[in-house]
Amino acid sequence: MQPVIFFDGLCNLCNGAVQFTIQRDKNNIFRFASLQSEYAAEKITPFNISPENLDSFILLEDGKVYLRSTAALRVARKLNGLWPLLYGFIIVPPFIRNAVYNYIAKNRYKWFGKQESCWVPTPELKSKFLG
Repeated sequence: MQPVIFFDGLCNLCNGAVQFTIQRDKNNIFRFASLQSEYAAEKITPFNISPENLDSFILLEDGKVYLRSTAALRVARKLNGLWPLLYGFIIVPPFIRNAVYNYIAKNRYKWFGKQESCWVPTPELKSKFLG
């Protein structure tokens, strides 16, 4: 199964991050699902993660779940270009990385806005989205 990125489908920053990832995922590695989807509830609930916890970026990869900054760095590692270099930040302790992540997540609606409904992918991108 391909890695799945779960994201807040109402968050403009999160939707931008998904579009950013799609543009740099030249090897078609990732699939995507909003945290508001039934698919997310089905796949992440067994890991004791509530889909209502919309402030987390979640990566399901090889039967394991990665959250917040760890998930983002693992995604960056598989993108084309120089983005894999960001994975070097994995050596920074998670409590430091996640403090920065949590600050941005807490303010994302205020800084970037929020949509009334989940972003709908174009027909060309629809196959990348689950649920």
